[in-house]
Amino acid sequence: MSLRTQLMGTGVAIVTPFKSGMEVDFDALGRVIEFNIENGVAYIVSLGTTGESPTIDTEEKFDIINYTFEKVHNRVPVVVGIGGNNTKEVMENLQSYPLEKAAAVLSASPYYNKPSQEGIFQHYKNVADASPKPVILYNVPGRTGSNISADTTLRLATEIDNIAGIKEASGNMVQCMHILRDRPDDFLVVSGDDHLTLPLIACGMDGVISVAANCFPKDFSEMVRLCLQGDFASARPLHYKCLEGNDLLFAENNPAGVKAFLFELGLIENVLRLPLVPLSSAVHQKIKSYLHT
Repeated sequence: MSLRTQLMGTGVAIVTPFKSGMEVDFDALGRVIEFNIENGVAYIVSLGTTGESPTIDTEEKFDIINYTFEKVHNRVPVVVGIGGNNTKEVMENLQSYPLEKAAAVLSASPYYNKPSQEGIFQHYKNVADASPKPVILYNVPGRTGSNISADTTLRLATEIDNIAGIKEASGNMVQCMHILRDRPDDFLVVSGDDHLTLPLIACGMDGVISVAANCFPKDFSEMVRLCLQGDFASARPLHYKCLEGNDLLFAENNPAGVKAFLFELGLIENVLRLPLVPLSSAVHQKIKSYLHT
């Protein structure tokens, strides 16, 4: 089975719950994983940036990955986030992390350095060579400070065997359409923008790696399934049902929004590691009101 077939639908970039003392809350992580699987997500993404990976140390990451594999227990695929702006370190992590049970690796484009397109290409070429699993590019210029152009994505897709897909969060519909038009048949292309998932699937994307699915897994997964079946008339009401919730999720920062939702759903404590902090009381109150209407 190709990775494109295996990861069709809704992937959820799972949060990392913390206790009040800032240690990882594995019981809460288990509850969030169960909540998502029971409500129909297609796969789990562990240690993405929504999982606050920049503030989690290596030993904790090993424990989180192993716990996630154990909890998921082969019910859905697991993708592991391993990225960074130090190519050598990313390559070393790919060799040392426990990836035997992973379906793929999601690797964010280097942030802050602002490499040229050739630098991005060479970074991913080396990452792909080092990775024991297929690599999914992650283009999120709003966070990294640089864009992976459509030409660079397609060059990586066609020239590097172990580059298997892209999570596209540029928000640039035209760029996405160029990738979708010219991609190899087995190259996975998923949305990284929850708000744009419906129109991007209409353009040909294979699904989404979602923040919103953490807290709206049933509605969001069903919306994506209907879109992939071409039933946009049925998907559209679910898209608009989730719209206000999506706005609240990203009103201040991610994952503060989704953690506030999950706290109100009784799944986790509302704790983030600095430099992130919980939502302001005004936005949190809007989330409480939204959930109880």
